Amino acid sequence: MHAIGIDIGGTKIAGALVSETGEIVRSARTPTPAGDPVAIVENVVELIRTLSDGEDIVAAGVAAAGFVDVTQSIVYYAPNINWRSEPFRDRLAELLPGLDITIDNDANAAGWAEYRFGAGRGATDMTMLTIGTGVGGAVIVDSKLLRGGFGAAGEVGHLRVVPGGLPCGCGQRGCIEQYGSGRALLRFANEIADAGGIGLSLADARATSGRLDGDIVGALIADHDPGALAALRELGSWLGQACASLGAVLDPQRFVFGGGVAAAGELLLEPIREAYLAHLPARGFHPEPTFAVAELVNDAGVVGAADLARLHAAR
Repeated sequence: MHAIGIDIGGTKIAGALVSETGEIVRSARTPTPAGDPVAIVENVVELIRTLSDGEDIVAAGVAAAGFVDVTQSIVYYAPNINWRSEPFRDRLAELLPGLDITIDNDANAAGWAEYRFGAGRGATDMTMLTIGTGVGGAVIVDSKLLRGGFGAAGEVGHLRVVPGGLPCGCGQRGCIEQYGSGRALLRFANEIADAGGIGLSLADARATSGRLDGDIVGALIADHDPGALAALRELGSWLGQACASLGAVLDPQRFVFGGGVAAAGELLLEPIREAYLAHLPARGFHPEPTFAVAELVNDAGVVGAADLARLHAAR
């Protein structure tokens, strides 16, 4: 039976009708009215009704950036939507009676999709890092999504790697999000451009466009520009260090990397592996994990949300 997955982003709400094998049967999207919680509920309900028209739906799952409680019903905190202790599942259930609904963190949904249908297939223990504006994550342990005692596990972007380091939006300093994100990549690229030398192409691109952005740096990486590759290696080195710490605690069989920066593929994975091995405790005394780039890309959130909802309904 099909399930519906909804992924609430900062600018758009994406939805899909998803089969049991993770295939998208039908999709739709609508703008996110980020400043209007009531309108968000209405838009999500309308998407679910549109996608379920004429279909036998077993459940619907909604993913959003933020902390979701362990019962998958209350959004404790969603920075992009300005929710605080929002009883989102109850609000949806009032308008969609009889439908099994679950709420999840968007990175958890994406990680679950990769574990079930993408780059994590075949592993029982997987850790995913999504490298976008920030760093998100999801942790699979013994074939189960790790939620933690309060539902907020898997926030790997706030693993602190530099004591007293750069300030983070979470209120702390030195989080990996400040050294391993898309924003960090742009900072490294600008620093290399300022230094000249191998950063001449970066400096020229910045002078032409007025500033460096992800598309410009990504294109230079694809062209194997030395300055852009140096910025990517710096990013990968920090991510590898963070993965070594995560590996010491979680011991995953596989690390999966998603988000826009992961489009660099092996150019990103190589410095991650090198730094991981350089910082891994007791290296050589047990098997080492594999490293992979996410496969489902922009569909991961809706596919994972739908599959998690289907599993919840089957309990």
